[in-house]
Amino acid sequence: MNLHTFWLCFVPLFIAADSIGALPVFISITQGVKKREFPKLIVISGITACIVGLLFVFVGEWILRLMGISVADFMVAGGSMLFVISLGDLVTFEKATRRVHAEEIGPVPIGVPLIVGPGVLTTVMLLVKEYGFVPTTAALIANIVVAGVIFASHSFIIRIMGKNGTKIISKIASLFLAAIAVMIVRKGLFIILQRS
Repeated sequence: MNLHTFWLCFVPLFIAADSIGALPVFISITQGVKKREFPKLIVISGITACIVGLLFVFVGEWILRLMGISVADFMVAGGSMLFVISLGDLVTFEKATRRVHAEEIGPVPIGVPLIVGPGVLTTVMLLVKEYGFVPTTAALIANIVVAGVIFASHSFIIRIMGKNGTKIISKIASLFLAAIAVMIVRKGLFIILQRS
């Protein structure tokens, strides 16, 4: 594996993961998490994202064929879940009273589908075919680490923006997340209808 091939895999995955764009959503989802649980949350979500991502790198296409599941099915399921989360965030006025633990939200929805979602899984399978297992695996793990670093720095961003600024961005992000969720479901359904 050379550096050029690594970057050819890293950049599409970075765009698909959109960790910077997902940061307001992460802040919104984790407002009920205690400060001391954040390191545990980052580790749990990162491990989950790694396991799911690596599964798709090595046996993704085979598992999907075996179970009769398509990427479109993942898009509908992931989009529906994101829509429910965003709807809950939009209609909840004070999320700080809702206490959640790292184990509850680390694997889902942060690990999957926030860090490794349908877009990343689809991109992973395409990159494996184009560049092979090694550069795709390295680029995937690097992107998960980058996402972890970005999410871990959320408190610094909160300090800069203030509590009210964060709440406003969280609400706006939840609205955009709902729209993105609808788009993912729509695209998934469109692919399913095309095949039937």
